[in-house]
Amino acid sequence: MKIMVFSDIHSNMTAFEAVLAYAGKVDAYWCLGDIVGYGPDPNECIRMMRDLPNLLCVRGNHDAATLGELNQQAFNQEASLAITWTKRHLNAEGLEYLLSLPEKLVVDDVTLVHGSPRNPVWDYVMDYMTALRMFPFFETKICMLGHTHVPAIWSEKEVPKAPVMEYQKKKIETKTILNPGSVGQPRDNDPRASFAIFDTVQSTWELRRVSYDIESVQARIKKSGLPWRHAMRLTEGW
Repeated sequence: MKIMVFSDIHSNMTAFEAVLAYAGKVDAYWCLGDIVGYGPDPNECIRMMRDLPNLLCVRGNHDAATLGELNQQAFNQEASLAITWTKRHLNAEGLEYLLSLPEKLVVDDVTLVHGSPRNPVWDYVMDYMTALRMFPFFETKICMLGHTHVPAIWSEKEVPKAPVMEYQKKKIETKTILNPGSVGQPRDNDPRASFAIFDTVQSTWELRRVSYDIESVQARIKKSGLPWRHAMRLTEGW
């Protein structure tokens, strides 16, 4: 079974449409959270998400903050402004959908979280040493997470080579943490939207990137009154 794995859409409808089209025919969709936040299209992104067949999705920190479950003071000023904006613009259907999302899911031998297996909504797993500390917190062979907006592969028994992202199809043979990067706001100096294809039969992971119309998203951010920094960073992927 081929599964499209993605995270951190952040209300970027144009990037979301691009990755869905580029992925082509898959058997299921796994979303690792943060459907909303930063961008101008929260309702549109949730609507597209709800229409996906065989979908599993967990709650991210921006999703939780939009629901009032996290203190906005824990976010930087611009992120907090975007959360306030999203609260004002999210419709009832979108709110109901975010409320339905669990913080963690376990599917066969895979754990799905947004932040980390220790703290599913908030933790950042940014480097190999942090990843090593997370392995005791999940019992499955694989843990998939997002939150950092940077693609990564960390194996418990293999010290990663720099950079940790890999674009070749990789067979997952030992206990591993996988991050597909961000659909709507990449932060690895590559502005292309990021996602991965996971083959459950072959146990392989393939990172994919696709370009999209960034200028149209920036125009909607400007029109909406959201912080302009959220538009600027899309151009260079930072």
